[in-house]
Amino acid sequence: MKKTFYLLLLVTSLVNAQLTKITYFDKDQKLEGFFIKAKVANPKNIGILILPAWMGIDEHSKEVAEDLSKLGYHAFVADIYGVDKRPKNTSEAGQIAGYFKTNYAEYQKRIQLALDQLIKNGANKDEIAVIGYCFGGTGVLEAARAHFNVKGVVSFHGGLGKDDSRTTEKITTKVLVLHGVDDPYVPQNEVLAFQDEMKAAKADWQMVYYANAVHAFTHKDLDTDNSKGAAYNELADKRSWIAMKDFFNEIFK
Repeated sequence: MKKTFYLLLLVTSLVNAQLTKITYFDKDQKLEGFFIKAKVANPKNIGILILPAWMGIDEHSKEVAEDLSKLGYHAFVADIYGVDKRPKNTSEAGQIAGYFKTNYAEYQKRIQLALDQLIKNGANKDEIAVIGYCFGGTGVLEAARAHFNVKGVVSFHGGLGKDDSRTTEKITTKVLVLHGVDDPYVPQNEVLAFQDEMKAAKADWQMVYYANAVHAFTHKDLDTDNSKGAAYNELADKRSWIAMKDFFNEIFK
């Protein structure tokens, strides 16, 4: 048991060793994201911004950055909350994430600041996509709604809601939503409202449903018990990653 534990720590350390911690600011708020250069040829300097789930920067988002670098992309993991605002538990995470969902302009600003860091560290400003998980999946839609200069956004099991008081504007960024069909945290009325929004915005959008998948289906640290509402699903995880890669091949051709 101990040998397995120390091996896991070693693998985690090796992954994190590939990432460079980047300090940046939103006025007086200190932010710390993580950058990694493409490990294979990336002649167009394509960059991928990663928006983490509601607990903030975690091992999952760092591993995604490492995997993207192996595909030939520069990657940056965004810090949305700030170094002294990390949630200590899910209750705090819900409160902080809820604040940014309500105050979406602040969420959009933090995303733009992270995009600036991705570009500053070598990504081509005209060859960028944003991907996000759960709360971060909500964030990528905000990037599209804000008309950021990104070619596409990918939402993995993200929230899809938008306040009814907000106007719907044309969306030019390509949108891919990867969704667990049994996700209890994204009710059907929210799904339908999102689809109506995409139609009204005349967006180029896709939505892929994964059978027997609930919330957070890409997170290997969870068990596979769907009754908990958030659970890992290996097949949905693999299929959604392939869908993302196909999407990138299209938008970055």
